[in-house]
Amino acid sequence: MSDQDKTISRRNIVAGSLVTAVAMPSIMRSASAQEKVSWKVQAHWPKASGSYNDSLVVLQKELEQRSGGRFKLELFGAGEIAKDREIYNVVRRGVVQMGTISPGYVLGEAQAMGLYYGVPGTLRETWEMMHLTKNLGIEKMVNDELRPKGVMMLGDKAYPTELVLKRKIGSAADLGSLKVRSAGTMLEYLAAAGTAPQQVAGPEIYQAISTGVVDGAHWGAAVGALSMKFWEVAPYHMKPALGFTTDAFIFNLAAVEKLPPDLRLILLSLVEERYFRRSVEYLQQEAVALKTGQTKMNVEVVRFPDDVLKKFAEASKVILQKEVAKGPVAASGAEALSKLMSDLGYT
Repeated sequence: MSDQDKTISRRNIVAGSLVTAVAMPSIMRSASAQEKVSWKVQAHWPKASGSYNDSLVVLQKELEQRSGGRFKLELFGAGEIAKDREIYNVVRRGVVQMGTISPGYVLGEAQAMGLYYGVPGTLRETWEMMHLTKNLGIEKMVNDELRPKGVMMLGDKAYPTELVLKRKIGSAADLGSLKVRSAGTMLEYLAAAGTAPQQVAGPEIYQAISTGVVDGAHWGAAVGALSMKFWEVAPYHMKPALGFTTDAFIFNLAAVEKLPPDLRLILLSLVEERYFRRSVEYLQQEAVALKTGQTKMNVEVVRFPDDVLKKFAEASKVILQKEVAKGPVAASGAEALSKLMSDLGYT
């Protein structure tokens, strides 16, 4: 089989999802239709995280149902086999066939990975990040560089990421001694505002806040703060969002190619479909979670002071230019982002 034949085209995935309902009866009668598959899946989400259940467990159940019980996923919460950056390596080596990951953990693996993660301070709505990722080609740019390395990433959802803090801030001067948990380009973004950001693994964030190792964190937005119980120790929920980002599924490419054709079609079309369903669903969950925090947990929503927002805006421009400097692929992706921002009237 040639390399070209082995290449999994996102265009074919999307097209395949549209004809699944028509093609499936004949596919299921094929000789390989009785083959059963079980994959191990290492999540970057702790099992307490809302996304572990609403993204991964739901995918597990729907995949088993659509495959007639022939395709099963064995799920592992954050750190059970690997965590954070390590997930990329265990999937690439085939220790597990699949994982979930933040592109912010593997920024160096593809020029456009920082754009896939999301440039803070640029876009303002979830749908904008979805459009950039799927329609304007950022995900394809990432996968064109990842496939030769033996892996592929497909979005789980686009979503806002927002900071929760232990104490209220009134101006940029209050940020000088603030330590916050962050990841990816958000580290640089928060540092530009004067904080001292640091990386902390998901399962360790609550303890880090409660013991004073950090004074706040972001893990998604309201859904993450509620499910991970951050509001118990950090009751100030900051607005607006730091940015919009992507959670992704990561696949061992050889494992995908070894799947029977019908199971490969079911898996990839389901993941593609779930991206749109999950991204929209998450917005409703955000509203419900924030209302719960305000009415039942004394959470206070606080807007960043204007001088902090000004620092963020300056940092965003610097980060975008750094993305451009990563190479021609990143420059092309950054151009698409800049045009989108211009079309939306943001620049």
